[in-house]
Amino acid sequence: MMTMINTFLATKGIYFLTLVLLALGVAGIIVCNNYMKKLICMNVMQVAVIFFFLCLGQKSPGTIPVAMDTAVKASQYINPLPHGLMLTAIVVSLGTTGVGLSLLLRIREKYGTIEEDDLIRREDLMTRKNKDGGDRK
Repeated sequence: MMTMINTFLATKGIYFLTLVLLALGVAGIIVCNNYMKKLICMNVMQVAVIFFFLCLGQKSPGTIPVAMDTAVKASQYINPLPHGLMLTAIVVSLGTTGVGLSLLLRIREKYGTIEEDDLIRREDLMTRKNKDGGDRK
């Protein structure tokens, strides 16, 4: 039984780790009320997806795709496409994080907080004030 568990973890355990990271990111986005924490959880989810694709792109008896004398068949090379795509995904992740941080900065400047409950409460108060002020004219 222990040998089966060790074999499973050695071969498929990396996918389990990726699933745990993705689940932690989703749970954090659902549970956390702080927008900074939600942004961090979004980054954890992005890392999990990138990690998953990089793991899919690997194969055991494979080598890098350059001209070598020892590897002559295409089946002996690792496909470089997932790695190139994930490099692009890392750049997009960095961009979305930067935009998210700048939006959080603007929200903090306008409302004085980045807590979701406080923002909803303050937005409701501002909406009521605007409705009351508009009715009096």
